[in-house]
Amino acid sequence: MSKPTVLIVEDEPAQSEVLAYNLKAEGYHVITADNGEDALILVDENMPDLILLDWMMPHVSGIEVCRRLKIRPETRSIPIIMLSARSEEIDRVRGLEIGADDYVAKPYSIIELMARVRAQLRRTRAAAVGQLLHHEDIVLDAETFKVSRSEKPIKLGPTEFRLLSTFMEKPGRVWTRDQLLDRVWGRDIYVDTRTVDVHIGRLRKALCQHGGKDPLRTVRGAGYALG
Repeated sequence: MSKPTVLIVEDEPAQSEVLAYNLKAEGYHVITADNGEDALILVDENMPDLILLDWMMPHVSGIEVCRRLKIRPETRSIPIIMLSARSEEIDRVRGLEIGADDYVAKPYSIIELMARVRAQLRRTRAAAVGQLLHHEDIVLDAETFKVSRSEKPIKLGPTEFRLLSTFMEKPGRVWTRDQLLDRVWGRDIYVDTRTVDVHIGRLRKALCQHGGKDPLRTVRGAGYALG
């Protein structure tokens, strides 16, 4: 299973560095932005698994970034933890009402914040914690690396298994080839984007070996989606 990606959106370099250091120590892949506009661009390019979002930022505020992400179907499910020096209850309520999944007041305990990050990722990344993933008649067990369709076993190679688990974490979401390369192969490995097409073809063949319609959808000019 690939490392979860966490996007830090924080305009204070010292705070951002401390967060990045601790997240990397926990084994996460980290990307950063120091303003709301860049954060929105990075989300579209990388589709992180979780966002740590500062409330007070220049240009586009954290609360506005949160609002925009939560009204879009393709980004709505990304958990957002708001970080703010505003500790009043009314601000916390406003942050949660706008769609934030959690709210942490500054100054915060890094140990507590890391625990909240783990809790949010456990909730949304079922495959990362060894749970069963279901989509229609397909069942994927991330712990035993077994896949079945209509209760018949499906044999997959490691790459096809990682592809399928990525699709099944967020059914309906369109993944570009570059995003699949990052998620399945890793950012530090050079792989041609055509390699994605080859493995998608293998995955399709495996999933349809006992019959049934092809569950994977090709979105022309964009990428692939499940369902």
